[in-house]
Amino acid sequence: MTDLTDKVAIVTGASRGIGKAIALLLAMQGAKVVAVARTAEELEELTLKTQGLAIPADVADEADAEFIVAETLSRFGRLDILVCNAGVGSFNLLENFEAAEWDRIFDVNVKGTFLLCKAMVPHLKAQGHGHIVGIASDVSKRTFEHGTVYGASKYAQDALLGSLRKEVRPYGVKVSTIYPGMVDTYFNESKPGSTEAEKTHLKPSDVAQAVRYVLEAPAHVVVDELMLHPLTQEW
Repeated sequence: MTDLTDKVAIVTGASRGIGKAIALLLAMQGAKVVAVARTAEELEELTLKTQGLAIPADVADEADAEFIVAETLSRFGRLDILVCNAGVGSFNLLENFEAAEWDRIFDVNVKGTFLLCKAMVPHLKAQGHGHIVGIASDVSKRTFEHGTVYGASKYAQDALLGSLRKEVRPYGVKVSTIYPGMVDTYFNESKPGSTEAEKTHLKPSDVAQAVRYVLEAPAHVVVDELMLHPLTQEW
């Protein structure tokens, strides 16, 4: 299994929920975690636990994305892992969406993934190794009522990561995509455990374990897709 000790991992959307669970687990496995989110206060609390680096930033801003990579290299001198976890969602009938809401969802879910990958990929290709993990959604593979905008963003993110996988594989860089079902977290302004239904959902720690699984897979193993099922909690 691949050893994560002293590997440098950037995790976006790390202040709470899935991102926080991923950051904590990678730190427990010995990685140096660069936690990225827009909320500085929650990031500071996290980095006290991980002894890593906190960078308050907007992943949809190109200057911020470039700063995240530059600051990581300045602090640790290397880059190994990028976990594109930051995501937002809203659900409604198509005709009830405002164009601004479309922009917000695509900015975080798609543009954010694009900008971080764009800033990081040249370094990974030059060093001949590295791993990008995208936290997509099971709606990357299906459609549902009220999911027009969010689903479209996740289909786009999935296509971006799938194409990137083929581009960087010859350079020794891996790209993995994880497709969680319903997760008991803060997504879409909900609170963990706030309803009986949410108590049957996946936990953020389940997704974190999936990330650990793909990161620790031997170099000769390619895991193209990892789907987490919300009811059975198996993958």
